[in-house]
Amino acid sequence: MLSRRTIAVAHDIIMAAASFLLALALRLGGSLLDFIPLNDLLIGLLLFTVTAAVMFRVGGMYKGIWRYASVRDLVAITRAVSLTVLIFTLLMFMLTRLETLPRSLPLINWLVLSALLGGPRFAYRMWKDGGRRGSNPTDTPRIPVLLAGTNDAADLFIRAMERGDGDYSVVGLLTERADRIGMHIHGIPVLGSFTALAEVQARLKQDGKAPHKLILCRDDVEASSVRRLFDQAQTLGLPMARLPRMSDLREGLTDRLTLRPIAIEDLLGRPQVTLNRDAVRNLISGKRVLITGAGGSIGSEIVRQVADLSPARLVLADSSEFALYTIDLELSERWPQVRRDARIVDVRDAGRLEAVFADLKPELVLHAAALKHVPLVEANPLEGIRTNSLGTAQVADACRRHDVGLMVMISTDKAVNPTNVMGTTKRLAELYCQSRDLEGRASGSTRFVTVRFGNVLGSTGSVVPLFRRQLERGGPLTVTHPDMTRYFMTIREAVELVLEAAAIGSRDDSFGGKIVVLDMGEPVKIVDLARQMIRLAGLRPDEDVKITFTGPRPGEKLFEEIFHGAEPPVPTDHAGLLIATPRRPDPDVLAEQFARLKAACDTGDTTLMHDVFRILVPEYVETPHA
Repeated sequence: MLSRRTIAVAHDIIMAAASFLLALALRLGGSLLDFIPLNDLLIGLLLFTVTAAVMFRVGGMYKGIWRYASVRDLVAITRAVSLTVLIFTLLMFMLTRLETLPRSLPLINWLVLSALLGGPRFAYRMWKDGGRRGSNPTDTPRIPVLLAGTNDAADLFIRAMERGDGDYSVVGLLTERADRIGMHIHGIPVLGSFTALAEVQARLKQDGKAPHKLILCRDDVEASSVRRLFDQAQTLGLPMARLPRMSDLREGLTDRLTLRPIAIEDLLGRPQVTLNRDAVRNLISGKRVLITGAGGSIGSEIVRQVADLSPARLVLADSSEFALYTIDLELSERWPQVRRDARIVDVRDAGRLEAVFADLKPELVLHAAALKHVPLVEANPLEGIRTNSLGTAQVADACRRHDVGLMVMISTDKAVNPTNVMGTTKRLAELYCQSRDLEGRASGSTRFVTVRFGNVLGSTGSVVPLFRRQLERGGPLTVTHPDMTRYFMTIREAVELVLEAAAIGSRDDSFGGKIVVLDMGEPVKIVDLARQMIRLAGLRPDEDVKITFTGPRPGEKLFEEIFHGAEPPVPTDHAGLLIATPRRPDPDVLAEQFARLKAACDTGDTTLMHDVFRILVPEYVETPHA
């Protein structure tokens, strides 16, 4: 049995031959042999057909599928036809000087052949679409849905449903653009704005088309708008879902668009800022990149995004065997072309760090290793210092010894006016990297970029996984204080901005010694977050699931800050990035106090630890423990 591709090739060759004869007939009229000798006619027909067959293959006409004929296929046809006519004309001129063929034949042939090639393809697609439109192979009723968004994703979803690729029937659209109300997409009317959900649903219900689900199609909607839409849908008892983000489909659309539930990230996140991906790619591409803490929630996302940017070699370093195994396995499956090394490394082990740096010679180091759980570090303060402060210093020193071009240190908003040991240890790490960066820029050696941001949704130890576990058990959800607020950002956005900050800070001397702070938007009350998560589970806060207040934990503040009073924020030309003016002690004082910190860890002397805190981080306020 002939393959579809063979049939397509045969069709096109026949159409090429037919177009040549048809073009002559249109130009000359009557019998062609009355105007052209048979020998010349046969030579022209054979030469045109052979030229067309070669150009059709060279022009990429058989990469497209007739069922999904599109503008891309039209471009391929136009290119192939143009090459065919041009080359045929030149060859015939060389053979016959075009003495027996009309001079207008190339233009007429171009038009006729384009129509004969393109027409059947698009007619076939229209026939298939028409044949499947409204079809339901399972004979089960389709679910009527209302789409929120009038964009490419909405267009894609409607066409997929019309082809029968889903179980939904689109009954209308909502839009954020008032000028689109009353218009149509593939015959589906735009019925109102996002704020008019109740009126639109009532109108559709009256017409017997009441939607059973609301589907969000846009991924660039402000979180506040998503919350309002979600609130309206909840009030109306209308389940809400969303399409996959278009950026998530960049590797190719699947045959079926799968809906996903609205997540807490949708309600608290922000529209993605426009990133300078070229700058980030230039930073990563072809470089040997070392990532510490590669198995953690932030580190593993760094690994994924770096792997997408064609590094020469990717070195995964983590002290947890299981975490390292997990991200190494994912890397091998999703990016098998990336050369990688998985090394068990504890940043507190200077000898192990030295061996890894000497062996793999990284050019870029992204330092995400840290102890970050506030109560645990509060209970184990010297361990926090060993990892967060002294460990960072050892990574920085290794970078300097081995001529690493850039080290990026990831910090936290808890380093601002810290009331806990974890925040203080990260502030000490900031001070060390700031000092090293100013030295490096002056001497032309390693540069250090420090990036500070707040809580990351869904990261290890964050409140979101805790609430999810509590919901699975039926509650209650525990909140420490009704006024507790935090800044939140999605893991993906945080890492994207970290990489952009690294790209900018590595080449811009005005960033020297300064801290890049990610614009975290507005802080969120933790109790509001808890209520949103209960509602996302289809339950009612304070009725189906209780919220209880347990009191602040040791070292915990009611609100976090991203800038110290002595660090006035400076806006940048890059969306999502701010600059904190540097505060750093004398390098000699810093070196002396870090030596005392090491002595405190070696001897278990927490009194000495607090003494160093008071000298280097005078704003630190120790929280009394219960």
